[in-house]
Amino acid sequence: MSNSISPLLVVVGPTASGKSALSLHLAERFSGEIVNCDSLQVYRGMDIGTAKPSLAERQSLPHFLFDVRNPDQVFTSGEYSRLGRLVLAEVTSRGHLPIVTGGAGFYLKALLEGLFPGPQRSEAVRERLVQLEQRRPGILHRILTCWDAHTGLRIHSNDTNKLIRALEVMVAERQTLVSAFRKKRKALEGFRILKLGIRPDRGLLRTRICDRSQRIFDEGLIEEVRALRAQGYGPEAKAMESVGYKQAQSYLDQKTGIEEAISDTALRTSQYAKRQMTWFKRDSEIVWLEGFGDDPAVQSLAESHLKKFLTELISFSSH
Repeated sequence: MSNSISPLLVVVGPTASGKSALSLHLAERFSGEIVNCDSLQVYRGMDIGTAKPSLAERQSLPHFLFDVRNPDQVFTSGEYSRLGRLVLAEVTSRGHLPIVTGGAGFYLKALLEGLFPGPQRSEAVRERLVQLEQRRPGILHRILTCWDAHTGLRIHSNDTNKLIRALEVMVAERQTLVSAFRKKRKALEGFRILKLGIRPDRGLLRTRICDRSQRIFDEGLIEEVRALRAQGYGPEAKAMESVGYKQAQSYLDQKTGIEEAISDTALRTSQYAKRQMTWFKRDSEIVWLEGFGDDPAVQSLAESHLKKFLTELISFSSH
């Protein structure tokens, strides 16, 4: 195979769809190494609530970008892109197949398409935007949508932090966020990419999410959160605001009962899975696999797609 073009497999899909199971299956058969693309599995000590691959699974073959930050540390998409590209180079240098696995769409976009550096934060601009939103709730989203409809559709009207950053960049760059991004980003080079997406039946996925929400509490999520809080990672830590951890803290603070915490975790997780699918549906390059990633039929189909992809890449590289 030519040294200039290397294969890269990406496995995406909603939470609880079996991405890890499929990636492990393919990694074992195609000399693969797994690169995490989950925005919470990067945090140390957050194992049960994030459904992180077990220690035994991570020791069975190389896994990267797990446990790289503490729960009170920010891990940006830019940092993910930088570290992820270093990992891809390391894996391919061994002649192995990197398998990027996860449901963090923006992390994946940053890794594959790159990010533009963006202007430095302007505290004056940000303060004015905060004050404007406080006086007229929802105004930032309306302004953004008016100036840049594409970005306005991508950012939720309640996500004030992202709205402020988008408007801040647009003011500094004097152009839409999409235009600035396209001009200054640096896409990943040297790889031919196969994207496989797992798409389970929505009803079955909701059932699995409910089952997993119950299971993570049964397996010790409350104790995991209690231990994290004892280390100083309380509600103010950004990662601790995530689904499951927020509900467990509410239970520990005696604000909700255990059954309510579990049911709310299932509800919020299902909502998150829906948002993930909305994101990934926009990517026309994804080859969709109907079912769950731990289904032997889905795994067999994924193998066929990967074999065909690798064969075509070898043929392409030989010409």
